[in-house]
Amino acid sequence: MTDARLRRGRRALTLTFLVQGAAFALLVTRIPAVQQQYGIPDALLPAYLAGVPVLAGLGSAAAGTLVARVPATTVLRWAQPLVLLALAGVGLGTRAWQLGAALAVFGLAVGALDASMNMRGVTLQQAYGRSIMLGFHAAYSLGGIGGATLAWGGARLGLPLGHFHPPLALALLTVALIAGRHHGGRHTRQARRGHHPRQGGRVPWAGLLPLCLVMAFAYIGDATVSHWSATYVLDTLGGTEALATLPYSAYMATTLVGRALGDLAVRRHGPVAVVRGGALLASGGFAVVALAPGPWTGLAGFTVLGLGLSVIVPQTFAAAGQHPAAGTAVARLNVFTYAGFLVGAPLVGALGEAWSPRWAMAVPLVLLLATLPYAGSFAGRDDRYGGGHERPRTVDVG
Repeated sequence: MTDARLRRGRRALTLTFLVQGAAFALLVTRIPAVQQQYGIPDALLPAYLAGVPVLAGLGSAAAGTLVARVPATTVLRWAQPLVLLALAGVGLGTRAWQLGAALAVFGLAVGALDASMNMRGVTLQQAYGRSIMLGFHAAYSLGGIGGATLAWGGARLGLPLGHFHPPLALALLTVALIAGRHHGGRHTRQARRGHHPRQGGRVPWAGLLPLCLVMAFAYIGDATVSHWSATYVLDTLGGTEALATLPYSAYMATTLVGRALGDLAVRRHGPVAVVRGGALLASGGFAVVALAPGPWTGLAGFTVLGLGLSVIVPQTFAAAGQHPAAGTAVARLNVFTYAGFLVGAPLVGALGEAWSPRWAMAVPLVLLLATLPYAGSFAGRDDRYGGGHERPRTVDVG
């Protein structure tokens, strides 16, 4: 693949991550409006919400099987439109079964899309011969911030979901279809003739399990921030309601900064050092949160831990991409993002209720420290990071 086609593929995948981040944020930040539109009781809402990551795990596993037969880019091009159509469906329905159907499609398609776009990302990174994976995840974070901002604006204007989700989903679908034209290229034509590189295959758990644990622990930390930071600042640290809205925003902002700068750090210091540094920084942030005497110190802790957590997930995907059956490895690893998300919030919440919110914050702290012995798993077989090794390799990618 020529350098120009590599650059086009990179730009297209950046747009894919951006659109996905926006779509997910547009759904999760309007959950109260969704509940009101469909008349979902408080007791049933957790079941609807938990179903999305469960089905996403199934979708990711299915993508891992599919890439043994078709290129990951084919899965990507089909999955993203389904995600956006399901988002529009959430806004258009009125009955509970319609919401359930839309969320089911959304969950399955999100799992397949998350897996396939990360497969594509690690393949492009290998073609470039240098770290570019964190840049894709920075685009996801930027899309999430943009989607959340749009959702805030829609809520302030009192727009019903039927006037909000469908037009935005259509706009995002247009961008996704334009980007999709640049996923694959010559590789895809070869794949139709049965000559695409091996993506699927057998993946021994022994080699992948350390990465799976790191991924799950990172998402337990992420779920802790997204679900409990506001409550913690308000109830435990004595902050105001206005101040309680800031920790997650600060966390998202520093996550974006960390990922935007993370590729440079990986190229300079290598993936092992970056993952270790990220785990230590995130653990230190949780320590500050747990010991904070007041809300502003807690806010500083959440801000710091965003920088630390930001680099771990992209680098974990990049490490899985070193496996000969990279597609299967990435898809299997992706399942643990949803496992960590599902476990994290209930675990920390239950411990905070039964024990102490401050001690509950020590759970992600300890888990992130437990990832340090696994940092050696991030040293790939053919790392080309740092020094004079950062030059593109002109190979065919899919």
